[in-house]
Amino acid sequence: QVRLVESGGGLVQPGGSLRLSCAVSGRDLSMYVMAWHRQAPGKERELVTAFTWGAGGTYYADSVKGRFTISRDNGRNTGYLQMNSLKPEDTAVYYCALKPRGDEKYIYWGQGTQVTVSS
Repeated sequence: QVRLVESGGGLVQPGGSLRLSCAVSGRDLSMYVMAWHRQAPGKERELVTAFTWGAGGTYYADSVKGRFTISRDNGRNTGYLQMNSLKPEDTAVYYCALKPRGDEKYIYWGQGTQVTVSS
């Protein structure tokens, strides 16, 4: 049973920072790609950032480059999304997800965590 549990969302003022966590159980992550997606009200879900666990290769959407950083703790099987210089347009539900390397579709998803950027 694969389980992804996100935490760290909340309300923050524009220009502030948040760090999201994604704890994974039930799977050896060495052959997986971890990603963060987000979905704002009335909009389609979008890929924000992704990395290949245990290897190089990181992707960032243009809208978050230079502000967001994805990282991982191998010992804890946990991924992180550090979000700095947050903007109101970053408001969304953020989801972490996993897919096997080489696959197109993400097959394991967390429950999502709300991030609201507002003054």
